[in-house]
Amino acid sequence: MVVYQLNHERDRHTCIKFAAVPSLPSFNSMTLVSNDPSWWPFINSHYIFSYLTVAASVGVIYEWALTFEQEIELFWRQRWSLMTVLYLSVRYVGIGYVVLKMLTNVMTISITDSVSRVMYLALESTNEVVNVMLGVIMIARLNVMYQQSRKVLVFLVVIFLAVRIANAVMAAISMMHISVEEVVLSGTYVCNIDYVGDTVLLYTITWILALAWEVLLLCLAVRIAVKRLRELRKHSQRGIFRDCFTVLMKTHVSYFASFLAVSCFYVGFSSPTFSANPNSVETQVFLGCAQIFQFAQLFVLGPRLVLSIREYRAEFQADPDTAIAMAPIAFQERVSVSTSSSV
Repeated sequence: MVVYQLNHERDRHTCIKFAAVPSLPSFNSMTLVSNDPSWWPFINSHYIFSYLTVAASVGVIYEWALTFEQEIELFWRQRWSLMTVLYLSVRYVGIGYVVLKMLTNVMTISITDSVSRVMYLALESTNEVVNVMLGVIMIARLNVMYQQSRKVLVFLVVIFLAVRIANAVMAAISMMHISVEEVVLSGTYVCNIDYVGDTVLLYTITWILALAWEVLLLCLAVRIAVKRLRELRKHSQRGIFRDCFTVLMKTHVSYFASFLAVSCFYVGFSSPTFSANPNSVETQVFLGCAQIFQFAQLFVLGPRLVLSIREYRAEFQADPDTAIAMAPIAFQERVSVSTSSSV
């Protein structure tokens, strides 16, 4: 079964990307069954979306397989810390997420309305949890970059909690106002999820809050990176520190760029070109590409926010002359520029 929702999408923090459905009449508890050939273009276009969903999911699993050996060496065999728990949680929750997403996009599997609703809510909740964990990782990275400044940490935590709580409340309200109907079209199964009330407005607000949060993080990262690199010009180990800040900024900018790309897809979908014909092949390809970018952002670039730092630290630990210089900036249980850290 493929789970679809109407023509509005939430931001990356609170929504799973589904394709749009046509304007279907409400049948309450009845299931619409039709073999009308006029539905075939609709079915074919959504098969394309399903294929792209499967491709995105396979890509996430393939990336995990490529980095599994590094994961064993840099996480499972190392002392456990908050970053270890967050990395492994995002990685394996993400795998479960994409597997479930593939199952919901198999159009030959019939799932009852109640099961479809449960699966949809599970995916939505998982998406929320993953974004909370990624937010904590971003705060930890900035905390290290700002040499554990208490003011910066408190500021980030307060803003983060405000954004996440607001988004969670609005997401919960939105999920309470959905109706689920199964539609059987020429032997394929589609679950139509319809939103009512102020759901679209709530989605817009959560998107704005998420955008503001990501922009704030990027600005803070750029500010401290420029400042520290200027200060390190006179440092004896400036090359090592400069390289580490370069790694931090590259992964941060890549992560932000992927978020921006997903946001552009979502905004672009609201344009008349796509919203006027949400079931065309072009629109479904557009939505499928958006989902590929979203999966890459959450489950590939997200874990690499931690993995890249562990890789860089391991590279320099192999050299005794430079291993001690890496201590201030490694994502370990107790490291700091001058004292210690909890990340």
